[in-house]
Amino acid sequence: MVVPHHATGARLARHRLADELADVVPPTLLADLVAVLAELVGNAVRHADPLPGGVVRVAWRLRAAAGGPTVQLRVTDGGGASGPLMRIAAPDAADGRGLHIISGLASRWGVERDGLGQSVWAEFDPAGTTRSDLVVAG
Repeated sequence: MVVPHHATGARLARHRLADELADVVPPTLLADLVAVLAELVGNAVRHADPLPGGVVRVAWRLRAAAGGPTVQLRVTDGGGASGPLMRIAAPDAADGRGLHIISGLASRWGVERDGLGQSVWAEFDPAGTTRSDLVVAG
């Protein structure tokens, strides 16, 4: 799906994901997916350039697995001056926690770059893959 490179893009993506997966994944997993997708799109809007046309591309892939569905979320944008970096946020800071949220909820996440921009992805594995396995490619 393609959403505007604007704050409304995160809302549109969250609602579409929730509508499409509500009857397919457990409610707790769906809540995690919605939270992480909102962070990924929000980060793309705040920290990266849009793709041509002023948009961000959002995708998800669901695969059946023995322990439950495996889901990958992917948000592709035009890239920014620097890639996503986890930082330490002060207790009273208004931002800086998004990648920590993603790392805490997803089994693993990473960044892939190419000549057109970057994709930030997060995977949810019911087998309990170790979290915080950042993978950077490109």
